[in-house]
Amino acid sequence: MVDLRARHLRRLRSLRRSVRRWSVLAGGLGGAAAILTPYQGLGLPDAAWTAAAGGSVMLAIWRWVDLRALAAQPVPPPPEPVNPEQVRARLVAAVERLPAGRQALAEVRRQRARVALRGSSAAEPWARLDRAAITMAGLAGRLTGPAGPAVLEAAVAEQSLRDLADRVASVHRAVRVAPADTRSELDAAHRHLSAQLDGGVTAYERLVAAAAGFVAEEGREYDDNSSVTRLTEATDLLRGVAGGLADLRSRTGPTQAMS
Repeated sequence: MVDLRARHLRRLRSLRRSVRRWSVLAGGLGGAAAILTPYQGLGLPDAAWTAAAGGSVMLAIWRWVDLRALAAQPVPPPPEPVNPEQVRARLVAAVERLPAGRQALAEVRRQRARVALRGSSAAEPWARLDRAAITMAGLAGRLTGPAGPAVLEAAVAEQSLRDLADRVASVHRAVRVAPADTRSELDAAHRHLSAQLDGGVTAYERLVAAAAGFVAEEGREYDDNSSVTRLTEATDLLRGVAGGLADLRSRTGPTQAMS
């Protein structure tokens, strides 16, 4: 964002320096011309002195006019304080406009999440989820027709499981510093959340496997009824796993909110 106040003040200082410079130059050349001309007459060198003095005077006058006009303008108000979140959002938006910006930011977020979960009980399920999510991203473009809703379901489930992994890691860290009289309750909550995370990741992996099976069956030649049957079965399996994953998320939602 351009700071209009700073730019206005910089231009004002520049004009003041220019006025002083041309005023001193005009005074020096004018004084030299006034002293030397009566003694020597108007020869060719004196004409150069006089022309330089006149030009300097005119430039000094123009600079003074510009300075007075700029000084008469109101000074723009100071800019609002810089919000780090706004700066970060603008930086992210600028990076995303680059050809490979989205992929680079996604990789940075993945690595940051991996480091944040390192050493916690959520690290291993998160790594499984991450591998399955990468596989699902490669299959998403081929999941069309009746399998299309599974892509949206997988994206929602992935985000929910990543949030759950963050909660598991937070509770795990809290257990380490909790007083002894409250540690048992936190241990129970941690085991419950870990079981939910492991079950959710397993269901997500099944969804990815069903999606891969759908893509594999869809790519076969429909030369007999058995291929159509296998494709129908793969579609039904994909729908069933997606429905089960949605049911798991709906059942674990209230518990996650309480935690």
